[in-house]
Amino acid sequence: MYKTILGHKTYLFPDLGILLAKASPKRSGDLLAGVAAESDEERVAAMMALADTPLTEFIQKEIIPYDEDEVTRLIQDRLNKTAFAEISHLTIGSFRDLLLSEEADTEFFSRIKSGVTPEIAAAVSKIMRNQDLILVSSKIEVVTKFRNTIGLQGRFSTRLQPNHPTDDPKGILASIIDGLYYASGDAVIGINPATDNIQNVCNLNLLMDGIIHKHSIPTQSCVLTHITNTIEAINKGFPVDLVFQSIGGTEKTNSSFGINLAMLREGMEAGLSLKRGSVGNNIMYFETGQGSSLSANAHYNLDQQTCEARAYAVAREFSPLLVNTVVGFIGPEYLYDGKEITRAGLEDHFCGKLMGLPMGCDVCYTNHAEADQDDMDNLLTLLGVAGCNFIMGIPGADDIMLNYQSTSFHDALYLRRVLNKRPAPEFESWLETNGIYIQDKGILPPPNGNLKFLEMVN
Repeated sequence: MYKTILGHKTYLFPDLGILLAKASPKRSGDLLAGVAAESDEERVAAMMALADTPLTEFIQKEIIPYDEDEVTRLIQDRLNKTAFAEISHLTIGSFRDLLLSEEADTEFFSRIKSGVTPEIAAAVSKIMRNQDLILVSSKIEVVTKFRNTIGLQGRFSTRLQPNHPTDDPKGILASIIDGLYYASGDAVIGINPATDNIQNVCNLNLLMDGIIHKHSIPTQSCVLTHITNTIEAINKGFPVDLVFQSIGGTEKTNSSFGINLAMLREGMEAGLSLKRGSVGNNIMYFETGQGSSLSANAHYNLDQQTCEARAYAVAREFSPLLVNTVVGFIGPEYLYDGKEITRAGLEDHFCGKLMGLPMGCDVCYTNHAEADQDDMDNLLTLLGVAGCNFIMGIPGADDIMLNYQSTSFHDALYLRRVLNKRPAPEFESWLETNGIYIQDKGILPPPNGNLKFLEMVN
């Protein structure tokens, strides 16, 4: 039992899961699930109780039973007790203070990351202001490698997302060319297939592999299909760079996606067997999003942000190249407006990086949400300051296949310019060699020699 006395009223919170939910910033999904604080005063009381809770409580008490959930078993079994020992004497409140202090430097975060459980990360985020989340995140560097190096300080990458409503190769190629000319695509060239059958998946892999190798582009490709399709494509001998899967923070959520941890291990092993990375072997790409467990009725009466942080424990198990929180995609039933989307994006980025993950964010919203592009500009800028590894790059910021609003090629250029960020180093060298982009000058007019790209759509 956890309690706080405010004035003449005592607030009681029966267990750790309820305490975490009541301490969460207000959002529509938690209200829909009936787990949110009933008033701002109750929320403050829960935050006070949470701040006084020792970190050891999160190790000793399971918010989802060990015997019922393989994600809980993963969290408990993979805890690095040596790393946790460095912070085990703290409460959530004093842990926040330490994270904000000068003592918390790059080496510190590297030491403790495997001792931070998702529940601890979620808990400390709940008592932090937006600026706290940004400051701490900006101090954490998470670097991953496949054909280039992503996540270095002073660098900022993009996923080139050339989706097409009919998977038409010429339409996809036109978007890829457009993105490359705007210096987009160093995180990955990644397609959400409109038709998710194995032959189409194989054809799209061939399409992107041909472009990358014909023009010696130091990046990686990915078809964002179900992991079983990717495994089948690998077994058939098709060129696969990254292995993708959407994941959640409970076993039931992952079951709703048709996956489990064993399947993810099989996919990772299949991807590694191809040995396609040139500078590293981080081959997994995961996407997450607050609300996925609630929408699958698999949240165990937990708040959606705590469930989201638990998904990062799943991702961490597989040393991914990229982890992307698709923050506003599920809709206003879970994150109602621009304010809620902004807060969720900063929370996700903070929790993931604190746990040692290479976090990106799809800064996005659906057309029926109370949000607009100004909200996305704000979140984009805040994430850039916070050291986000990558965002999406979509023609005109409008995904014509998935029908939602995200960030454009131009948005990435804006952020690189205003924050003096640069692409991944190998990709930057390729851009300069091909006369596309120079950091001090930005995008260059395409010289005649580079019009060879146009041959790809003929």
